[in-house]
Amino acid sequence: MAGKRVTVVGQGYVGLPLAQAAARAGWTVRGLDVTASLVESLNTGTSHVDDLSDSDIQEMLGLGYRATTEAEVIVDSDVVVICVPTPLGDAGAPDLGAVKEASRSVGDNLRPGSTVILESTTYPGTTDSIVRPIIEEASGLVAGDDFALAYSPERIDPGSRKYGIKNTPKLMGGIDEGSTQAAVDFYGAFVDEPVPMHGTREAETAKLLENTFRHVNIALVNEMAKFCKELDIDIWEAIRGASTKPFGFMKFTPGPGVGGHCIPIDPNYLSYEVRDKLGYPFRFVELAQEINNSMPRYITDRVSELLNEHRKPLNGSEVLLLGVTYKANIADQRESPARSVAELLRARGANVRFHDPRVENWDLDSGEILREADLDEAVRRTDAVVVLQAHENYDLVKFARDAKIMLDTRGQAPAPAARL
Repeated sequence: MAGKRVTVVGQGYVGLPLAQAAARAGWTVRGLDVTASLVESLNTGTSHVDDLSDSDIQEMLGLGYRATTEAEVIVDSDVVVICVPTPLGDAGAPDLGAVKEASRSVGDNLRPGSTVILESTTYPGTTDSIVRPIIEEASGLVAGDDFALAYSPERIDPGSRKYGIKNTPKLMGGIDEGSTQAAVDFYGAFVDEPVPMHGTREAETAKLLENTFRHVNIALVNEMAKFCKELDIDIWEAIRGASTKPFGFMKFTPGPGVGGHCIPIDPNYLSYEVRDKLGYPFRFVELAQEINNSMPRYITDRVSELLNEHRKPLNGSEVLLLGVTYKANIADQRESPARSVAELLRARGANVRFHDPRVENWDLDSGEILREADLDEAVRRTDAVVVLQAHENYDLVKFARDAKIMLDTRGQAPAPAARL
């Protein structure tokens, strides 16, 4: 791999681990990002993502990695990978501003013979109908003739100790066979199982199918949790029983909603494309969104009910939220349902405080929420404790025993804690 150079555009939770994998495989890696402060911290060996430590960044620097804000590094690159954010914009439409900007930067600096790969999650057709014409116009080059162009969806599972870039199968589909092979050749240097796809649209859709599958099934168990409570059925025991079946069932669990970039956002790309191109709704996605978005209000109602059983109103009560990240054992707060839960509790007059071992400051639209420093004392003092994220260093057995009222939305605390 000597002499091979790759520029990874975007140094976030997707681009930075990719840069690490390529550097370890012998590539000369440049991490291109528009945020100067981020570039500076990376070049001094400081990580900003959960999955990479400061020592990991220092190892990368020792392997020749450098972060930069200068798009001219693309000129010398054999491969350019675009890993920029794709949030939802107005009316639920995908915001491709960062993808378009990155594509223009690539086109302005691309040399013949290079390979360009998009990893950012988006709706089917983006690579060929958005990225391709921008790069071709800016560069004067023709995709498929002068440079290879492919799509390879990211499959990062933040905080996972089992799956990383190397042992997670990687999909890749190009605009032609040569482009697909160019992507396989690149990822094959550090991914155990490259998986060629028929084309870019199939690779783009596969990513959306993966997360739509999760979105819909989480909505299923969330809705079941609601009516099981009314029917006096233990949904967690039902899930445990169903999970013993070795075929035809996959375990999903209820919770306070869905968070992160993928599940609450990605299915909307597919829903948007169906409505835009075909004129009718993707009903499963829209129903799943409605159900999952209803969970913060359901949690708020459950807290109110539990307090009422102790002859206390929610208005004026102290409520402690445990775990405000979107996933256990990471610091990432993107799209966390904890925000909605806190805002709803505040709107109904509760005095809300929080604790999270990975979050020091938590600012909401309604203002900052104070962090409890003495967790054990706060659990004993507070009127109601709500477990929104079961971080591994939380002693939920002890909390369930010490709390006046405890609602565990993750189904991991024993009685007398209440569950969904």
